Amino acid sequence: MKKLLLFFSAFLFMNLSAQSTGKDYHNILKSKNIYEINAFLRDAHPDDPRRSVLKPRVMEMMKEYIKDAKPGDTKVRQMQDWLAMLKRRSSTKISFDEMNAIIKQKQIAKYQKELQAGQSAVVYTPSNPQNVYIAPVAAAKPAAAIPDTEASEFNMLMAENPVEHKNKTVKILNSLFDNDPNAKECIIMIENKSDCNIIVRIEGIGTTKYRLPVPSHGDNSIVVQKGDYLFTSIVCGVQYASQKTIQKPLMVALGSSSKK
Repeated sequence: MKKLLLFFSAFLFMNLSAQSTGKDYHNILKSKNIYEINAFLRDAHPDDPRRSVLKPRVMEMMKEYIKDAKPGDTKVRQMQDWLAMLKRRSSTKISFDEMNAIIKQKQIAKYQKELQAGQSAVVYTPSNPQNVYIAPVAAAKPAAAIPDTEASEFNMLMAENPVEHKNKTVKILNSLFDNDPNAKECIIMIENKSDCNIIVRIEGIGTTKYRLPVPSHGDNSIVVQKGDYLFTSIVCGVQYASQKTIQKPLMVALGSSSKK
């Protein structure tokens, strides 16, 4: 009876510890999928006994993937990063502060490169007024075509002259390096995960307004005065709106694939 209770307790712990995230890891010990095991290590309770089996297994799988990868495989860098993290910690899960630091360093590197080159390093496809985006509709109805009414405005905003671009880049770099909590301005980074070029409109009190063009599957940054703002955008024909209080650097990710 005692053995039965111990078995039941262990079984219950193993199922509840990871399933509290809403994912089913019931058969995780049989998994041969790097991404699934990696996700389990991020989600599972620190004391889950399956960790001792799965962590070394997934590390070996990552080493094998890197060894057998073809030249130019873009997943190799990710595997190397995960492997390095797993050698130092229990999973590849990182904190909010760590994520912010990574994003900040990437932005600094990006804008330092642009400043040295004297021009934007962003590669993008200009918007075309004739392009249409398929709005999500009920399955029984025909797709609704929506013209890109912001095409010329987006192209105009992206076409900065060298002087404007240099001034903007210097301002962004200064904000990225500035850790003064009393600063009156801070940086906002918008990541566009959609298939469509977008313009994010940032409206504050009175006449305080900003427009930020963000290419498809790219990002862009802007320095604004701290305060309350209404963020709006049209993402592949779908309206986005959100109120945000800006008192510290912020990153906003928008969109999903919807262009046809």
